[in-house]
Amino acid sequence: MSVASTLSITEDLEPEAAFYRDVLEVLQASGVPVLVGGAYAMSAYTSIERPTKDLDLFLRRSDYQRAVAAVEAAGYETTLKFPHWLGKTLAGAWCVDLIFNSGNGLTHVDDAWFAHAKDAEVLGVRSRIVPVEEMIWSKALIMERERFDGADVAHLIRAQAATLDWARLVDRMHATWRVLLSHLVLFGFIYPGERSLVPAWVMDRLLERLDDERRAPAVESAVCQGTLLSREQYLHDVERGGYVDGRLPPSGTMSASDIALWTDAIAEDAAKTKRSVG
Repeated sequence: MSVASTLSITEDLEPEAAFYRDVLEVLQASGVPVLVGGAYAMSAYTSIERPTKDLDLFLRRSDYQRAVAAVEAAGYETTLKFPHWLGKTLAGAWCVDLIFNSGNGLTHVDDAWFAHAKDAEVLGVRSRIVPVEEMIWSKALIMERERFDGADVAHLIRAQAATLDWARLVDRMHATWRVLLSHLVLFGFIYPGERSLVPAWVMDRLLERLDDERRAPAVESAVCQGTLLSREQYLHDVERGGYVDGRLPPSGTMSASDIALWTDAIAEDAAKTKRSVG
């Protein structure tokens, strides 16, 4: 399936969508390279449309301050919500996320994101969207109790398998290849009639790694890498179970202060969810 040429009708935009478009146009006019992700990119790749509470724009960390200067000059507020992965552009309750990494610190935006990006129209603006390989890479690592992006991964594979750069995806997920393998096994369960969409060589390579690892001498490790998949569900392991947090070097890239800030936000996010439901 090819990337959709148009993601939305531009007539009679709701004020929230008009805000998204304005921020996107401001950043494009400023010369800051950005990629559209989230629900808009998901729609382009899979034709699955769903409501979204914000616009996700991906950029290099080195371009973040330029982006902030541009949107602030346009009259919008900004905040560096989490220094290790994103800031926000705000207009009242509306928000555009400026993303340069992921919550677990593993999927930082580099030049390859832009080299492999696709063209699409977003909110009436000619834009570039996050490459499908990077979307799978980042979504594969989201396994929170309240949010599991496995269905997105399966839908992206089903829709884009024929044009997906499988070798690049495998390379992207290098140290997290077990996570990729788990999603591919699940894909075969979800779509039993479409298992052949995953190239045989990909499964063979990953299963060979699994077999090599199984046969290798046991390695003692006190690291819990579950925190790379969920910021909350493995806190018991690292706070009371004696495990080293896998988000810390050398397994991860986050600092102790980044982890503390990300952990403190759990209660804040839960309160927001409760208010929205209530």
